[in-house]
Amino acid sequence: MLLMTESDLPLRRIARGKVREVYEVDADRLLLVASDRVSAYDVVMAEPIPLKGAVLTQTSAWWFRQLGSVLKHHMISADGDEIIRHVPALRGHRQEIAGRAMLCRRGAVFPIECVIRGYLSGSAWREYAGSGTLAGEALPAGLQESSRLDPPIFSPATKAESGHDENITVGRMREILGGEVTAELERLTRLVYSKGRDVALAHGIIIADTKFEFGRTKENDIILIDEVMTPDSSRFWPTDGYRPGRPQPSFDKQPLRDWLDVERHAGRWNGDAPAPPLPPEVVDATSKRYLEAYRRLTGERLEF
Repeated sequence: MLLMTESDLPLRRIARGKVREVYEVDADRLLLVASDRVSAYDVVMAEPIPLKGAVLTQTSAWWFRQLGSVLKHHMISADGDEIIRHVPALRGHRQEIAGRAMLCRRGAVFPIECVIRGYLSGSAWREYAGSGTLAGEALPAGLQESSRLDPPIFSPATKAESGHDENITVGRMREILGGEVTAELERLTRLVYSKGRDVALAHGIIIADTKFEFGRTKENDIILIDEVMTPDSSRFWPTDGYRPGRPQPSFDKQPLRDWLDVERHAGRWNGDAPAPPLPPEVVDATSKRYLEAYRRLTGERLEF
């Protein structure tokens, strides 16, 4: 499969993120294309990760198919041939979009990341360990790193154009979006996470936390958009290795982070762009983590 750091399609590109490009198809549809770029510590690496864009797109597509009876979402198709039938201008670009493109319904994006945490990890654990709070709100005493949270905690964040998103309280979310929309987005977030957590557990994966994005269509429907419960938007832990009280092994870019940590501690990288060139073994190990997450979750191997 073609390694891609940036797509170049005969459509108007309206956005470019760390990983994805967004193209306008028409007034009602967008095309999302996931590259093989990878970022860590808010720095995009020069080296692509083989099949990463396909893993993100096809994992999201798999979830959208599971969730179709639960809520409305933006996916029309993630099949390259079907996308070309919908958008004939892409006929000469099949190799570029195969596996990594998703044709979507268009909607106005709510400016909030809907984060939900089923386990205490990452920035939430660091805040709790220092102050016993999450986004300034008290949590029960005596929790350990990676402790399960029952019920899961809804902890929204503002969407940052660059740098880290900022955790906010639900009260602050109400100020931004209003009480009715906030309540509905929290309800949908809990609904999707509950379904996803149970499905993933049956496949040997703990979804420790994840984040969702929602939009509103011109028909006034609230829909689930962007990526859904992928190794980039979630912490995936193997159930057979779970032990509270410590960090957990994970199906994501951890080999990359570990290598960068060594480089930083050795004084060979200051944490700013550009990052040092990635050794082939780090690229390979990271690709294998993404592919293993897809295989465990779906029961299929990702091949193109």
